Amino acid sequence: MPRRRRELSATLLRKHVEQRAGRRCEYCHAPQRVSGHRYHIEHIIPKAHGGSDGLGNRALACATCNLAKLDLTMGVDPQTGVEVPLFNPRTQVWDEHFRWATDHQTIVGRTPSGRAAVETLDMNNELHKEARQLWFATGWLP
Repeated sequence: MPRRRRELSATLLRKHVEQRAGRRCEYCHAPQRVSGHRYHIEHIIPKAHGGSDGLGNRALACATCNLAKLDLTMGVDPQTGVEVPLFNPRTQVWDEHFRWATDHQTIVGRTPSGRAAVETLDMNNELHKEARQLWFATGWLP
């Protein structure tokens, strides 16, 4: 494929993935517009595990979530100690697997996959929690 066509295709892919995600990380819901950088267009099922480059296998992910996820598809539910599939933003609904704690800083996993994702992707690290205080106060989060 000629370089120009590949670049156009990557541009259209990014545009579609960003719009579909509401310009938020599809894992921790951090808003891209106030982060100071473009989020990653990540493979939900990594290519190393047979995942495709197609739109149905792509998600918008902040650097923290994407770099913690790496090529993982499974995580350990800290409540049960059982290995479970990580949250998949293409096949699962965020609100069914996660909720915001009353402190407006912490994401709470509601299901084994949600709890495993919170733990594996380090969704409640101190930097995220500090930023969420501001994002809630200014209306960038729910």
